[in-house]
Amino acid sequence: MSTRTEQFTVEQSQPGERLDVFLREKFPAVSRGTMQRLIEQGHIRVNGQVVKPKHSPRAGEQVEVLWPEARPAEAQPEDIPLDILFEDESLLVLNKPAGLVVHPAAGHEEHTLVNALLHHCRGSLSGIGGVARPGIVHRLDKETSGCLVVAKNDAAHLALSEQFAGRLVKKVYQAIVCGQVPRVEGEIHAAIARHPTHRKRMAVQGGDAGRAAHTSWRVLEKLPHATLVEVRIHTGRTHQIRVHFQYLGHPVVGDDTYGAQPNKRLKELANYAAPRILLHAKELSFIHPRTRKPLKFSAPLPADFNHALKLLRGR
Repeated sequence: MSTRTEQFTVEQSQPGERLDVFLREKFPAVSRGTMQRLIEQGHIRVNGQVVKPKHSPRAGEQVEVLWPEARPAEAQPEDIPLDILFEDESLLVLNKPAGLVVHPAAGHEEHTLVNALLHHCRGSLSGIGGVARPGIVHRLDKETSGCLVVAKNDAAHLALSEQFAGRLVKKVYQAIVCGQVPRVEGEIHAAIARHPTHRKRMAVQGGDAGRAAHTSWRVLEKLPHATLVEVRIHTGRTHQIRVHFQYLGHPVVGDDTYGAQPNKRLKELANYAAPRILLHAKELSFIHPRTRKPLKFSAPLPADFNHALKLLRGR
């Protein structure tokens, strides 16, 4: 039994890409592992046939996705306060605090955003992917604060996922990066892939290994030993801003994973050590999945970010 059937035609052949990866791009809220499981269980068919996850999509093929009935969520509801910027029957937009993990995982089974949403939504949840849970359409790292949209039903989830996959959602961040960035603005086109030896990290990769990633930025304020920048990401790769600014030679302040040495140098020069990665999702714009009206949300800079700016200004 299925809650929803989704059908579409492959517009362009993807000879170097697997079906599970291709579908992960189209439905970014669903993990690649879930896509593999749905393909292997026959919930996803190509031209009516069961295929393997490694199948390469070809132009003209008809893909049918049967989203299975959602099974009960394993996470438990928790009464955790939420800073809600907007809410209606289709979705809600949150100002996520730094330090809040989005999804339960090993080591973070409790006190996550999903636990908070299970309590807040009280049964009104998206079940995309086969698990009854709030529809987390996109994610922010644990230490990143700011705007996050959540779908409250399957229709909203699918519509928002298509907007993210089609790069129709505008995502604007603010970050403090190490050193003085010499240019006023710039564009970064550098493919990103899993790091070849450090599997929990990402890295800029040439050739066919990486997936296209596009970031644009402009300087908002030059500080004595750091720079406040506004960043727009046009693609949604894991750790994209952090990896791209490491690639520029100006990693994000507080990011020991991608900038341990520059942050150590910043501490020596400015006598400042950041308590977290100073990255904030400032603005989020998209089309409402039901009303089709354009929406734009802004989350103010949190207190710890403003405190860092004050200290790094030297006053």
